[in-house]
Formats: sequence, C-alpha cells, structure tokens
Amino acid sequence: MSSSIVEKFESMEYGPALEDAGEVTRWLEARGRRFGSYIDGAWTVAGAGETFAVKNPATGELLATVESAGAAEVDRAVAAARAALPEWQALPGHWRARYLYALARQVQKHARRLAVLETLDNGKSIRESRDIDIPLVARHFYHHAGWAQLRDEEFGGYAPVGVVGQIIPWNFPLLMFAWKVAPALAAGCTVVIKPAEYTPLTAILFAEIADEIGLPKGVLNVVNGDGRTGAAIVEHPGIDKIAFTGSTEVGRIIRKATAKTSKKLSLELGGKSPFVVFDDADLDSAVEGLVDGIWFNQGQVCCAGSRLLVQERIAERLFEKIRARMQTLRIGSPLDKAIDIGAIVDQVQYDRIAALVKTGVAEGATCWQPELTLPEKGLFFKPTLLTGVSPSATVAQEEIFGPVLVAMTFRTPAEAVELANNTAYGLAASIWSENINVALDVAAQVKAGVVWVNATNLFDAACGFGGYRESGYGREGGKEGMYEYLEPAWLKDEVEAATSLPEPEASVVAQAHVPGAGHGAPDSVAIDRTVKNYIGGKQARPDSGYSYPVYGGDGRLVGEAPLGNRKDIRNAVEAARAAGKWAKTTAHGRAQVLYFLAENLVQRRAEIIAKLAAFVGPEQAAIEVDDSVERTFTYAAWADKFEGTVHNPPARMVTLAMKEPVGTVGILAPDEAPLLSLLSLVLPAIAMGNTVVAVPSERAATLMGELYQVFDTSDLPGGVVNLVSGKASELGKTLAEHDDIDAIWSFRDEAASAMVKAASIGNLKQVFSNDGRAIDWFDPAQAQGRWFLRHATQVKNIWVPYGE
Repeated sequence: MSSSIVEKFESMEYGPALEDAGEVTRWLEARGRRFGSYIDGAWTVAGAGETFAVKNPATGELLATVESAGAAEVDRAVAAARAALPEWQALPGHWRARYLYALARQVQKHARRLAVLETLDNGKSIRESRDIDIPLVARHFYHHAGWAQLRDEEFGGYAPVGVVGQIIPWNFPLLMFAWKVAPALAAGCTVVIKPAEYTPLTAILFAEIADEIGLPKGVLNVVNGDGRTGAAIVEHPGIDKIAFTGSTEVGRIIRKATAKTSKKLSLELGGKSPFVVFDDADLDSAVEGLVDGIWFNQGQVCCAGSRLLVQERIAERLFEKIRARMQTLRIGSPLDKAIDIGAIVDQVQYDRIAALVKTGVAEGATCWQPELTLPEKGLFFKPTLLTGVSPSATVAQEEIFGPVLVAMTFRTPAEAVELANNTAYGLAASIWSENINVALDVAAQVKAGVVWVNATNLFDAACGFGGYRESGYGREGGKEGMYEYLEPAWLKDEVEAATSLPEPEASVVAQAHVPGAGHGAPDSVAIDRTVKNYIGGKQARPDSGYSYPVYGGDGRLVGEAPLGNRKDIRNAVEAARAAGKWAKTTAHGRAQVLYFLAENLVQRRAEIIAKLAAFVGPEQAAIEVDDSVERTFTYAAWADKFEGTVHNPPARMVTLAMKEPVGTVGILAPDEAPLLSLLSLVLPAIAMGNTVVAVPSERAATLMGELYQVFDTSDLPGGVVNLVSGKASELGKTLAEHDDIDAIWSFRDEAASAMVKAASIGNLKQVFSNDGRAIDWFDPAQAQGRWFLRHATQVKNIWVPYGE
C-alpha cells in the first residue's frame, strides 16, 4: 500500500473524477429526449416538423432530437412577443427586477444540472461550465435586475426598442443566452431567441426555469432550428431589433438582410486577438494566461488570444515554457473534473481546424503538439503551437476557432502595436508587461473593444464586451449593453422626415450646369464667386470639372456648387485619415477650437443669415444661425465631459471603460434646416476626436463657402472636417463602400439609409441613421446630446489588476 502511494506521489498521475450525469439523463428521459420550441408560454407539439439531432461531441452519442421551427412557428413567436410587449414594458421597473432576480436565483438552484447539461451538449470541461459559465449566467441576471430597477432613473427619455430577435452561438450556449436575454428583459423588451442547433439544450432547460418563476407568457420565446430559422427571425417585419453573436460571414448576411429596414442591429462577431508579451513580463504568469487565452473552451472563443506576439529577445525562452506547459495539459472526457481540454463541438468544426493547421504548415509554419493520448471516441484535437508564422499567413489572419496558438515576434512596442492591429478584426487583446506605463500605452493604441492587462478572458456583467471593425459593433454588459435595447422615446414615432424646401421632380444635380440655363439669374452677376469643395483645410475644385445650379426657396438661382465625384471623396478620406492626430488632441484643446468656431459664427452672423435666407427665409435663417452657435457651445462643453467610467467587477481588478473616437466618419446631411442639421452632425463627431467627410444638403450646398471660412479662422486643423457637395446618393454610396471610413451617418430619407447599410457591408462599418424618420433639428431634446455622442464614440474596456 505504501509503495503504491509513493509511486502515485512521484508520478502525480490523475485518476478520473467524473461528474455524475444521472440527473441530467433522467431529465432528458422524462421528456422522451425530444423537444420543440417554447412559444407564448407553451411547448410546441412534437412530431410534425423537420428535426435535427443533438449529440455529445465527446462520445458521438445522441442526447436528444429537436424540432426545427419553421416560418409558421417564428410567426407565432413574434406575435406572442408583440402581444406581451405593452404589458411588459408598462410594468414598473421594480417588478421586472423581481422577475430577473428570480431567474438568477433559479439558475443558482439548478446550477449543477445546467453545468452538466452544458458540458454534455457542448463538449467543454465541466470545470469551465461549473466554475465560469453558470456563475456568470446568474451574475448577468442579478446585475440586470438592478438595471431594471433603475431604468427610468438612469435612462430618462429612453424607451425599450420593442420585440427583439436574438441569435446565439454554440461556444457558450447558456452564457450567450444570458448576455442577450437579461438586458433585453431589463429594458422592457420581449424576446424571440434562437439557440445554436448544435447546443440548444440549456436554453430549453432555461425556458422551463422561466415557467417555474411565472414569467409572463410571450415575454420569452425560444425557437429552435438552423440557419433557416435564424433567417426567418432576421427577415420578420415584426422584429424591431436583431442581436447576433457568431461569425463575421453570417454577420454580413444579417446586415444585408436588414439594410432596407429600420431594425436596430448589434453584432458580436469573430476575432483574431493578439496576446502581446514584452521582455519584462512575468513569463510563468504569461504562460498560464495563454492556457486561459487559447486553450480555454478548446480555443472555441471569439476573443481567444490566438495570436501570440512575443518580444524577440525572450521568444525562444517563452516557447520552451509554453511547450513544457502544453505537455501537462490533460485532454479527455469533459465530465472529468481533472480535464483541461474537452471535445470540439462538431465534425465540421474539427475538420476546419485541421485544415487550417495543415495550411499553416504548408505556408512555412512549424507545428508542435504535445505527446498526449487522445480518447478513442469523440472529437478531440491536440493543443497546437505554430511558430515561425508570417504576419500575412492564412493562420495569422483567419479565425481558426480551435486550440491552435499562432506565434510571431516583434522588437519594439511600436512594432507590437502594428502587428496587433494587422487584422480585420478588433475584438480583444491581452498585454503582458511589468511596466504599467508600457502596458497602458499599448492598450490605448490597440484597436480592440476589450483589453486585458496581465490577464485574459475575464468577463463580468458590469463590464461592456464588444468589438471594433469586422468584429462587429454594439456592446453587451453594463450600461453600454443596456443602450442596445433602448432608443430615444421620441424616435419611436415613425413619421417621414419633413423638409423645409419643396421636393424637386428630379435630383437637383442630375445634370451639370449649362450657362444660361435655370429659372432665373442671381441678383448680382458682376462677380462670380465660385464655391469649391473643402478638403484638407483647403478649397478644392471638383475633379469632374463641373458644377450644378443651386436655387433658393423662391426658385431663383443662388449660385453654383461643385459636382463632387468618387475621386473627390477619395481625396477627402485621405485628408481625414491624415488628420488622425486630432484624436490625440486633448479634450480641452478640442473644446477650445469649438468655442473659437462659435465665436467666428457670431462674428459672421449677419453674412451667414443673408446667405441662408435665400433657402429658408430670413426668420428661420436667423434662428438656425443662433441655434448653431448654441449647439457649437454645447459640444464644446461636452468635449471634455463625455467621459469614460470605471467598473468594479467582483475581482481584484478595475475596468477602465474608455470612450474612444470611432475614426473617420462619413456624413450625409439632410436638406431640412441645412446649416443647423449639418453642424448638428459634424460637431459631436469632431468634439469626440473623429475626423469627418460630410456631404451637405444638395439644395443649399453653396453654404459651404461660409462654413469653410469659419473653419479656416477657428484653428481647426486641416482635414478634420472635409466637405464635398454633389449628388448624395452617389457620394453616399462611395463613402459607404470606402474601407477607410469607419462609420457612416445618414440623416436623409429612408432610401439613403438603406443604401448606406447595404453598401457598407464590406468592412461592417457602423451605421447611424434616422431611417427616414423626422427629426426636429431645432429641438435640443432630439437633435443634440448623448445620443449623438454615443455614436461618435466606441467603448474600450481595459482590465487592470491591482494588489499582490
């Protein structure tokens, strides 16, 4: 006996410690291992529709058969959510809070059953399901119970967006369910949610939990199915918002499908997150961070630290430590509490991982895998390290979504930032350095929505999560996530935008100007003042060489405006990108420029009123100019006051929620209130540090001549604001398609909104639009403030540890 103990101590081999799955098995058997969808508080009758099999990826065994919801079931679910909406959103916040609190308590009550079911269904380690996923699910419902209680106080002037369609992935089935459902219910929305077809079982069990607490019928509807079911949700006219987590490819499809609608959209998509290790880092801690960063959940994590960027001087030493640690990783039955790595979710995903590793080797990478014995059955993939990878290699650019670490080296912090940002994605990053100055400097420069310092894969309901660029837009968690399910109350009135000027029979720039043409001549023709585009701080003649006539409200010819084209937009975007240092100007410095701009508007008040009066009459012109001055003061005031926050997750960390400029913003200004509306869009963008390429009102484009003289005398750096006039439909499409435009704001008609949404699918740039709904530009409650500032910024959450 003593000899056996000594042998075991010296070998330190782990025996199996299997979690009992008996209760889950009994739950499945009691329901005949067959499920439908949960609609209007009841389960659909099984046996009539198309079905799909749900299997245990660790064994290949059938867990259950689930019926796919077709168009008819989706219709019923949306109708149920629509019918439940008025009563649910009218419910006092305290009572919504009580429902969410009850859900959190029931999740804790059923925690072990949920964890085991999640592991059987997904293939992830029981330790991860038990210790990470399910506690976070409860945390989300607790946290959002608080937002339900405080909604009216903290989100005054906002209303729930309505019926929400949600589509979630298979890698964190129940946690993604909680991320979506909790804020939606807290805001007062009702929900139609589709779990992934690989992993629907914990969502089904959660629907039963909702029944247990007496959640009103129709508030939560769970429809099961594949991509066809998801498409039916996305395309349904009764859905007010779509929230999707999944691949960037599918995100593009959803963006295209919703382009011609006014559906609100949030996308949490793929990633290729950098894991940056500097030469002063605690290497042993960094290695443990890598274990959590890339081998957590078999690497099937959208924010996995899949790109290791290591400073050249310590690269080989770190690689040796990583290989040694990989050799100790345990892979096997996910129900074994001693297991580190479980099974890949499905054969399709397994084959993709294997194919990408093969491609990486073919492109020059060196592949290393530990000598581990894999189970005979199931979809198990060895943890893999690829070194000697080129930054342009397929495995360095494409999301592998498996336990594969891709390693590259750098020499300087500047090179580390360049490599980190050398991707179309921007979801997360992890920075390892004992020098907090270096860590925070790099964190601020990395284009990612979440940055962990000397840590990785930390999540909390109070801290927003979401990406930049092709990793999507919108945030989940915290106050940022709540805004995804709310919108200004006045915006709920969907009326067509009214204009101050009569509608023309055809575009006012359909033809270039022909001398002698038009409805009349200007009052003075002695001197022809030619208005030009404003690009890079200079007046620029249009590339087309043409202008078009601009008429006043009485039909008389006011002057001519340049007819901009694709090349003018290209030049304007280049100038805007070159002015990127504006984002690094202190908020106080930006405020001073805006105050100076307001001062110059006042100095030129009489002249601008005289020019504007030709379009809107002297009375409105005076009001527009005075309101423009006040609006400029407002955004000068906001420039150094729309600040980030500090979150306090339940860990020895602080999370800095930093509001950063989006980048270069394309703006399509409306015809109504031509001066005030243009400035109402340009000012919040530049106040937050963005640069702008704006297309002013076609009908009043000659006003540019007054504006660029104001800009020139206000110390506004050249390129921060660029104005290109012409046909908005053509110039807007060029802006929307341009990969160096980070966001596009369209405040024209519904057709323009649909056009920019469809044209901007390529790089999934953010779209901010009125969707053709009327905005009273003279009403500060509608036309200025936080609604615009939130769209002019994106939140980066930087997690910083403290203490020993």
